Amino acid sequence: MTTLLLIPGLVSDARVWNALASAAPDWLDLADADVTRDSTIQAMAARLLGETAGPLIPVGHSMGGRVALEMARQAPERIRGLVLANTGHDGRRPDEAPKRLARIARAHEDMAGLAAEWLPPMLAEGRDPDPALVEDLTAMVIAAGPEIHERQVRALMARPDAREYLAAIACPVLLITGAEDGWSPERQHREIAAEVPGAEVLVIDRAGHFLPVERPQETAAAITGWLDAHREELDVRCA
Repeated sequence: MTTLLLIPGLVSDARVWNALASAAPDWLDLADADVTRDSTIQAMAARLLGETAGPLIPVGHSMGGRVALEMARQAPERIRGLVLANTGHDGRRPDEAPKRLARIARAHEDMAGLAAEWLPPMLAEGRDPDPALVEDLTAMVIAAGPEIHERQVRALMARPDAREYLAAIACPVLLITGAEDGWSPERQHREIAAEVPGAEVLVIDRAGHFLPVERPQETAAAITGWLDAHREELDVRCA
């Protein structure tokens, strides 16, 4: 049976995909991915391929989307489809390192302080966030801790440039993002879709970068609807 592999992003855990896990079609197995142990996107992808047997549909949020793309590059014969949420595809930008390194230092100084600064721009712009959601996300970030944060940030700084292989991806691909995601905007997802034959883009209103928890039911319904609509294709090996 094909496994729907739920991959969280930076300093995130399985709770990001809880709504989808509860709603996933019964023709798929489910597995939660751990991306906390490796120092590169490539190593994260290789570990997940080694730990999860058989055909896969990786579902990646943010950094997890980059891991999913790398899995498709490393083992295209095992990837039936990809769901990429609030993600990106470019390599490291020239001006990126100072901000990333400053966040690493901030996390080692005060993880709660980092969460308080980092999370608000990740949510829908111009809207008052749900206090319970902010509390839960803050707890998630703090629980990750500064060591995992640094390892994952450095992995992102050394990330592969997926633009080099997007055109080779032949399986069904869904790109989904929030209309108010200022970090990974709709434009970025449409750039990916333009390179991947047959890729689809869905944009959900009133959501930012943490779309799967900001609009959990809408996100789960959109993904499960796409999975069911493409079931025949997803049962065919991606080459």
